[in-house]
Amino acid sequence: MDQQPADSPYHRTLPIGERLDPTPLLEGPLTRFEDVRLPPLAEMLVPEEPRRGVEDPSACPHCQRHPHRIWEDDTWHVDAGWTRMGLPYVGGLAPNEHCRLDDAPPHVLASLGPLMQRLSLAIKQVPGVARVHFSRWGDGSEHVHLWALARPAGMMQGRGAMLAFWDDVLPPLDPAMQEEHLRIVAEALAVDGGTAYPTRQ
Repeated sequence: MDQQPADSPYHRTLPIGERLDPTPLLEGPLTRFEDVRLPPLAEMLVPEEPRRGVEDPSACPHCQRHPHRIWEDDTWHVDAGWTRMGLPYVGGLAPNEHCRLDDAPPHVLASLGPLMQRLSLAIKQVPGVARVHFSRWGDGSEHVHLWALARPAGMMQGRGAMLAFWDDVLPPLDPAMQEEHLRIVAEALAVDGGTAYPTRQ
């Protein structure tokens, strides 16, 4: 792929190759960094490398039956437990149909809000969970998907976007506890429809 530096009025303002001042990351009520060293700002090249599923939708990981599927219905599925969890719960939510947020069909979009509410309530049934955070980045796969992360009760350091960083560094859950948490979420979701798969397929 022949790439060129991205060029726009915005891109021309950027100090490419320079190391930026990380002070804003160390300030504010939600930060939890005491020190940060950023790499130099890399050149921004276009066209971008295609996301998974763009060139070959059949290879899309969200379209394939994941061995860590814990729940599904006719429109959506929830996968969790494919890696260590430092938080009480971390999982992915994606439609069964291969689509982007930009072109998702109306029935997928209409069911997203109610399902997010159901998933949040299901995760809050896990002992010790206070809040459920949802996030979407979409840089790895073109198939629209969201992450759900459980913030432990009392963990004020985990508020906001910092929670994802804490998942990486907190001690991993004991495998039996992780499986129990996945079972709780799967069975709670299935109360209002769909099929729970609380154990490995």
